[in-house]
Amino acid sequence: MDSPVPDYLTEVAQACSATRTGEPATYIPELATVDPDLFGVAMATVDGTLYSVGDARREFTIQSISKAFVYGLAVRELGHEAVLAKVDVEPSGDPFDELSLEPTTGRPRNPMINAGAITTHALVGGPDASPMGRFEAIHGLLCDLAGRELAVDDDVWRSEMDTAHRNLAIAHLLRSHDIITDSPEDVVSAYARQCSVLVTAEDLAMMAATLANAGVQPVTGKRVFGGGQVRHLLSVMLTCGMYDSAGDWVSSVGIPAKSGVGGGIIGALPGQVGIATFSPRLDAHGNSVRGVEVFERLSRDMGLHLMEVAPPARSVVHATRVVGSGEDAVRVFELSGTIGFTGAERVLRRLAEDPPAERLVAVDLGGVHSLEGPARVMLLEAIRRLRLDGHEVYLIDTEGVLPDADPGDGRLLEQLPAEL
Repeated sequence: MDSPVPDYLTEVAQACSATRTGEPATYIPELATVDPDLFGVAMATVDGTLYSVGDARREFTIQSISKAFVYGLAVRELGHEAVLAKVDVEPSGDPFDELSLEPTTGRPRNPMINAGAITTHALVGGPDASPMGRFEAIHGLLCDLAGRELAVDDDVWRSEMDTAHRNLAIAHLLRSHDIITDSPEDVVSAYARQCSVLVTAEDLAMMAATLANAGVQPVTGKRVFGGGQVRHLLSVMLTCGMYDSAGDWVSSVGIPAKSGVGGGIIGALPGQVGIATFSPRLDAHGNSVRGVEVFERLSRDMGLHLMEVAPPARSVVHATRVVGSGEDAVRVFELSGTIGFTGAERVLRRLAEDPPAERLVAVDLGGVHSLEGPARVMLLEAIRRLRLDGHEVYLIDTEGVLPDADPGDGRLLEQLPAEL
């Protein structure tokens, strides 16, 4: 059977292709020459499966999408607090090229606007890094995220430098506040080169899927970012990644995202999928018109909004049964599904409201797909309390969902066979 996902993406792309408003980024001469009707959509799962339609393999420059990944690199190298001292994480409400700096310190409002992105670029590699050394580190990061070697469009880089007056002004202002310490011209040149790295929508989907996969590239298996770094990065992307339309984006799409004036948009939904679109027609905010429309459609149709309320996990305790009789009777609790905080709370409430009468208790995890962090702690605490109440508690866990099952009293739970 063929997967219906490509057919669905084709349907979405065809519906959105009718939109012809907006125009390419004309203020960069090379970008102004791009065919405005190019249009690609790609989606990558956290296990590395890639779906794409249209012009998803057409190369274009990454532009401001690189800001998110370079910010992650700066945090990875220096730590959150050191980067925060130079760049804040507050939504600016301003266009991407505004001088959104704190009045007294000169610190940029967030790393997704140009002032913040120039600053985070200059942080990479530390104070002794050369401009080319910084770029090479950033280029290596982008290649790791994509899982392949990425080229640079020198024509776009030169075109950006020919028209970089505003970015140079921003860099000189940052230098006046000692936010950056290198030559503004060198920093802006290397930053423009960062923005000129060539990618496809397929590359961007895989890069976004790396974020969705807690920082591990789904195909190569290479860890690019730590889990805490990804959580922080996605939070900033959600609130600041779409510039002065960030509020509309959170309300209508609800996926951490980053756009670029090359026509790309990425979105990463933790634990699920990375999405990318490419369409050069931009709106007044500098975001791809068709790309925004695609994300709105996917979020609505597939329930991808972060605030989408899932049905409550009412069947975590799938069943209970008693095996044997008399003093040898064992009360078996069969758990199922993916158990997070709310699911674990239901298990604890069930045990509190209807405690087992039998002395022997077994917890069967055969139907459980995974136990999220807090659920593990809560379940082990429930078992500890059952022991304190005089029960002998055993575990049925053939798939190893609950390894090193120590409820906190130093005694690992004894395993019973699944046939019990």
